[in-house]
Amino acid sequence: MAQKILIVDDAAFMRMMIKDILSKNGYEIVGEAADGMQAIEKFKETQPDLVTMDITMPEMDGITALKEIKKMSPNAKVIMCSAMGQQAMVIDAIQAGAKDFIVKPFQADRVLEAISKTLG
Repeated sequence: MAQKILIVDDAAFMRMMIKDILSKNGYEIVGEAADGMQAIEKFKETQPDLVTMDITMPEMDGITALKEIKKMSPNAKVIMCSAMGQQAMVIDAIQAGAKDFIVKPFQADRVLEAISKTLG
């Protein structure tokens, strides 16, 4: 059975890029969200095996959403997506429970490596 992934990014183009990489490699995309609030709702609805979470988003940022998801589901697997130069935020995210991070612009092999390593 394909592993279910929720994609969270405020840029539709970035969601499309990740979705494309993952669906070509046998993952099932169970939902998409454009901000942290939507991410939490979609997480409850879809119970994904893994979430890719953008850090900088309107409404609620990715780190806050990560903390909320971890409260609901301590074993949730979340990989953060960051732009170059967000190292401090990446460290915050890892401390908040993120399993890994990928840097934009996405490299397909790095995305797949992070996901397969996280899903183990």
